[in-house]
This record gives sequence, C-alpha cells and structure tokens, in this order.
Amino acid sequence: MAKKLKYGIIGCGGIAMQKHLPSISTLDDAEPVAFCDLVVSRAEKANQDFGGGKGKVFTDYRDLLKEDLDAVFVLTPNDSHSEISVAALNAQKHVMCEKPMAKSYAEAKAMLAARDKNKKLLTIGYQGRYRPDSLFLKQECEKGALGEIYFAKAIALRRRAVPTWGIFLNAEKQGGGPLIDIGTHSLDLALFMMNNYEPHYAVGTTYHKLNKDKNTGNAWGDWDPKLFTAEDSAFGFIVMKNGATIMLESSWAMNITWERENACALAGTKGGAEMLKNGDLLLNGVKNGKLYNLSPLLGAGGVAYYDGRNDKPADVEARVFRDAIRGKGKLYVQAEEALAVTRILEGIYRSAASGKPHYFDEE
Repeated sequence: MAKKLKYGIIGCGGIAMQKHLPSISTLDDAEPVAFCDLVVSRAEKANQDFGGGKGKVFTDYRDLLKEDLDAVFVLTPNDSHSEISVAALNAQKHVMCEKPMAKSYAEAKAMLAARDKNKKLLTIGYQGRYRPDSLFLKQECEKGALGEIYFAKAIALRRRAVPTWGIFLNAEKQGGGPLIDIGTHSLDLALFMMNNYEPHYAVGTTYHKLNKDKNTGNAWGDWDPKLFTAEDSAFGFIVMKNGATIMLESSWAMNITWERENACALAGTKGGAEMLKNGDLLLNGVKNGKLYNLSPLLGAGGVAYYDGRNDKPADVEARVFRDAIRGKGKLYVQAEEALAVTRILEGIYRSAASGKPHYFDEE
C-alpha cells in the first residue's frame, strides 16, 4: 500500500465533524494528523474522535501549516477561506476548501493565483455534484440530450430552517445569508449542467422580512433577532453572455410550502430536467408527437462514481480529492468554476445594494 496521505484540518466545527472527517475515515490511505480550531476543545475532540488522539492540536493555523502535510481542509467561516487557503497553498499543501470559495470575487481570485503560483490542487466542497441525480443529469447534458440549455432555475428554498449556531447569522463574517450559504450549491449545479461560466449581468434583491420574528417555528429553534444581520431570503436574475437566463431563489425563512435546496431545473431546445425534492430526477420532452416525462431509477447503480444510493456524496468527494492528489484522476470541482459562482453571487448582492443591474464586464 502507498504511504498514507497526511491531512490537516483547519476548523473543527460541524462541517468538519459531520461531513469531512467521517468521509476521510472511509479512506484506507489517508488520515487526519493535525487539527486546528480557535476553540482548543473542538480541535481536541476532533483529534480524539478521528485521529485516535495521536494527532497534533493547534489554535493557530499558521502553526499547523508548518507541519509535514500533503493537504489541508479549510473548514472555517467564509471570511477566512481565502486567507487560509492562500497561506496553505503557499506552504505547498493541496487544499480542499468548503463552499463558498470566498466572500468576494477578489478573494477567490487570490486563491486561484496562489494555486497557479504553487502548482498545487485547489477544490471547493460542492458535494451536490456527486449525487446520483446530478451525475445522471450531467451525462445527459454532455450527450446533448437537452439540446441548447437556455434557461435554468437554481433552487435553494427553506420554509423555516435558519441555522442558529456559530456565526451563520452574521452577514459580515459569512458575506451574507442563504444566498451565499445554500444558494451557492444550487447555482453551482445550474452552471455545471449548462457548462456556462460567463455572466453578462445580474439583477438581485435581498430581504430582511422575518429576521425580527419570534415564535418562529424554526427547525433549529428560534433565532436571536439581534444576531440575525444576514438576509432571510434573496433572489437573482442572471443573464449569461450567450443569452441564457438563470433564476436563483434562496431562503432560510419564507412563507412557502415548496421547499427544495441544492437543486436546479433546466430547459433546453430538445428537452428539460428537474431535480425533485426527494432526490429523484424528472426529464421531459417530446417523442412521436407526444409529451413525455421520464424518471430514471437512480438507485440501480451504474452511474459514474456510484454503486447505488448508499455511497454518500461526501465520501465520493473525499475519494476524488485523494485520487487527484495521487495523480490518479482529475478534480471534479475545478476552482475556476467555483470562482464564477462567487463572482455571480457577489454581483447579485451588489445589484441588491445599488438597486441597479450589475454588469460583470464593468468590474
């Protein structure tokens, strides 16, 4: 067996403990050996639970980066993604950074520049791409089954599921609310399926309509109105350079009943597709003069990277990153693609703030 890859974990909160570390533990040739968090008890717990108590614990990521590591996972609040990723790349580590890539387009570009300068791998945690419905739909799009995809909806709608822990509600730390938190996943899927990363302009609106509510019925308990400075919902209308249109819908709290997130719907010249709430996929079109709907049996296996529904997207993400480090495959999420997502999200926020369309060529 090849020598085990050594990973460093920067940020040992929920996304580390619930997604990345469990997925790393499914690999037999990679292991976390260094753990960093501003709250030392969190780093110590991560070390105990996933490092067998044998790893090193840090409270300053700069000290962790001095270690002999193959790769670093950046799992911190959004406002430090760029700073830490750039430092890790400059320290000659490969980087897996959680979504979104960064708070701003400028910060994301700095990450890309550091990657190119140091010739290291940089990928972003858009694990929704590895779901069975996403993988099947991507194959259909690549085959041209939908024809020219000229319209898409990126859907990230929750009725009452505001994350009340950590600094999620802090607009300054996170760069925004549901748009940058869950809207980023849905926009990534839409752009990926369309293979279209060149925006022309965006019109955006953000709302703070429910932030001050009490007795909210929220999935994770009532939020503190004093801390809820991010928007509760946001919407974007994006026109791409080739004329295609994308509508982005996002909310943490909204009076709706059609919740769905990490999903997209596509309309092309030959057919369309819709990701359904239960994880199924609905394709549509016309055959023999009749309309048809088609739902593939995604649990049957046979899709790239998959053998049934039990293979968690995060586990596949971990394997793809591991393989790319070993030179046995390519990254499935390219940093250039994530850069375009961040650029568009920033354009929507800027439009919402100015009340005017944001033209990307004028940046």
